[in-house]
Amino acid sequence: MKPLAVSAYTVTSALGHGLDAHLEALTAARTGLRANDFSRDALTCWIGRVADVESTPIPDDWRHRDCRNNRLAWLGLQQDGFLDQVNAARDRYGASRVALILGTSTASIGATEEAYRRLEDQRIPPDMREPDIHSPHSLILFVADALGLEGAALTMSTACSSSAKVFASAERLIRLGVVDAAVVGGVDTLCDSVLYGFNALELVSPEPCRPFDRTRNGISIGEAAGFALLERAAARPGAAQLIGYGESSDAYHMSTPHPEAAGARLALQDALDRAGITPEQVDYVNLHGTASQKNDDVEAGLIAQVFPDHTRVSSTKGFTGHTLGAAGIVEAAITLLAMQQGFVPGNLGASEPDPVCGPQFAWRNETRAVNVALSNSFGFGGNNACLAFRRGGV
Repeated sequence: MKPLAVSAYTVTSALGHGLDAHLEALTAARTGLRANDFSRDALTCWIGRVADVESTPIPDDWRHRDCRNNRLAWLGLQQDGFLDQVNAARDRYGASRVALILGTSTASIGATEEAYRRLEDQRIPPDMREPDIHSPHSLILFVADALGLEGAALTMSTACSSSAKVFASAERLIRLGVVDAAVVGGVDTLCDSVLYGFNALELVSPEPCRPFDRTRNGISIGEAAGFALLERAAARPGAAQLIGYGESSDAYHMSTPHPEAAGARLALQDALDRAGITPEQVDYVNLHGTASQKNDDVEAGLIAQVFPDHTRVSSTKGFTGHTLGAAGIVEAAITLLAMQQGFVPGNLGASEPDPVCGPQFAWRNETRAVNVALSNSFGFGGNNACLAFRRGGV
C-alpha cells in the first residue's frame, strides 16, 4: 500500500494527559494502575482511571451530549495541539473531505447505567432523555460536531481491535478518493457493565495485571482517549508513516483466541505483506498482551514462531490497563512515541517470565533505534488487527 503520514497524534490515559506525560511514565517504568475506586460496590481489582474526567466541562454548544465518555473525548482532543492540526487539515481540504473514524466498545453506556439507576416512575429522568447519549454512535456524533467535520463518519465497534481497525478504514477511504484525510481514534470509559462483565468471565485480576508473567491471573481494565490525523504521505514529508495493516476474524470462540493463533497470524502476515516487509525488518512489536491466560500464551507462541531473536516485543498494558475499544489507538500512540524517542518500553508487571516467551521479549526498557514497528490488537470473537508503522525520515 502507499504509506500514509501520521501528521499528528495524541493520547490520554491513566498515565496522564498527552504525549509528554506518557513519555515520562514509560521511561520511568511507572504504572498508571490503582486500586479500584470507581465501581459502586468496590469490586476488588485494579483500574487505569484517567484524572480530571469528571471536572472536564463539555462546551455549552454540546451540553445535550454530556456524558463521561464524551468528557474524556473532549479532554483528549485538547492535548498536544491536536485541535489546531485538525483545524488546519479541515481548512486545507474542506470539512467534507476529512473523515472521522472512531473505535469504542461501550460508547456512553455509563450514562445509560446512570439513567436506569435513577428511574422515576419506571421512566428515565427528564435530564437523561437525550437519545444521542444512549446510542452506540454517541462518540462520533459529539466529536464530529466538536471538530466541525462533515465527511464520512464511522463508528467502529469490534471489541478490543476497534481503534486499530480505524486505521485500515481510513486508508481505504483515502485510497479510493472518498476523502483526503482522516481523523482516527478511540475512546472508552470505565463503567460497571465492563468491570462486572469481565469479572463474571473470571478475567479480572484482583491485583495489577502482569502480562506474560508465569503467574498472571487476569486483566486490569483502564480507560483512555486517543486520536491521530492521517494524510497522504506526500502532504507531510518527514512524518511517521502507516505503512501497512492486517485484519482477520477467525470466529473460533466468543471470547477465547484460536489455540494456534490462526486469526492473529493472518492479520500479522497481512500487515507485513501490505507494508512489503519481512519479520527480520521489524524492530519492535507492541503486543496485545492482556495478562489473561489464553491470550498471552497464544500470542507469545506466535511471536516465537515468526520473529527473529533481535526483534523486541512487549505489552504496555501493565502501564495503562486494558483500555478495551481504545486499546488500539493507545498502543499505536505508544509505538509511535517509542519510534520517535528511540526506545523500547519494557513489559511492566512481569517478574517471572512465562517459559513460552522467547528471547524477543524486552522485560525492561531498552534504548535502541526503532525504525519499523507493529502494534497488535486482538478482540473477542477472533477479530484481529495489526498495524505497521515506519519512523519519520527513514
